[in-house]
Amino acid sequence: MIKLIVLDVDGCLTDGKLIYSADGFESKNFSVKDGLGITTWIKTGNHVAIITGRNSPIVEKRAKELGVQHLHQGIRDKYRVIKEIVESLGLKFYEVAVIGDDLNDYNMLSLAGRSFTPSDGHNEIKKLVNTVLSKSGGNGAVREMIDILVEENDQKEEFLSVWL
Repeated sequence: MIKLIVLDVDGCLTDGKLIYSADGFESKNFSVKDGLGITTWIKTGNHVAIITGRNSPIVEKRAKELGVQHLHQGIRDKYRVIKEIVESLGLKFYEVAVIGDDLNDYNMLSLAGRSFTPSDGHNEIKKLVNTVLSKSGGNGAVREMIDILVEENDQKEEFLSVWL
């Protein structure tokens, strides 16, 4: 049973595009559907971690808004951080699902009991993961992953009961 999902940001929670205004402000697009899936996953007693290579106040704001318990930004060694999170929660790697889209996610994905990539993930990542999703990054891929995990965890009733 999966108890922790680990999310990459750019290319998974977003479409991977970085938009800068003339005065240097950065913006990102997040899917509301992904957000509802994440908050519901947390409300059913599961854990969420975000591990990203970049630093962004926008990601910090989004993580706080969703109630994400573990946010790690500016991380070059995602493998080390995921190991620390799993150990701190007293979990085993077979209880962890990871979504990543590019080569810097490779080692992190290789640790997971269940691994996913959006439909537009890098070809090497597609070869590695258990599931290539039908949705692209930033367009519901994380929600698709969560829906699959809810089915596999046999948590559908519990998941629905959060909103019924």
